[in-house]
Amino acid sequence: MTEENKTEQEFENTEAETSKQAEVPFEEERSEELAPEMDEESALQSDAQLKIQDLEAKIEELDNRYLRLQADFDNAKRRARLDMEASQNYRAQSLAADLLPALDNLERAMKIEADNEQTKTLLQGMQMIHSGILEALKKEGIQEIEAVGKEFDPHIHQAVMQVEEEGVESNIVVEEFQKGYMLKDRVIRPSMVKVNQ
Repeated sequence: MTEENKTEQEFENTEAETSKQAEVPFEEERSEELAPEMDEESALQSDAQLKIQDLEAKIEELDNRYLRLQADFDNAKRRARLDMEASQNYRAQSLAADLLPALDNLERAMKIEADNEQTKTLLQGMQMIHSGILEALKKEGIQEIEAVGKEFDPHIHQAVMQVEEEGVESNIVVEEFQKGYMLKDRVIRPSMVKVNQ
């Protein structure tokens, strides 16, 4: 090999090494430049994921709160409707409670003996008034509680006396001292009764 060729060969080898050395740092530089970008990007993604999870949790909490409020509203609406229905059904209760003592007095007055024509006429008028009041009460759902001859029921009867009568079964009402009244399924006033033992 000639001196000239040898120098050429060395020059090419040197050039190849230089280009290899030059390439390596460029790759390393590039990967070093990309590494911070990748770290920044992954940090941003993890922040975004955390924000998404936080927002999803808030949405779920708000949904639950909305559903609870909706349920509370529905319950309040149902209670208001039931209260309104109850007040409609039992609107006559206070009037009836105030009217019953006057009705009792009217019934006591009707028990007097009629010894002349005027008294008989007066009793007839009182009976008509009594019938009219009972009819008006019945229209509102108020009825007398049946007592005499019925089995004693502590929900609708109030026992004020007990007796022992032959021929009558035990726990049967034998006499009524004061009439009781019911408004639909509600007792306005229990019957005051005498019960057989």
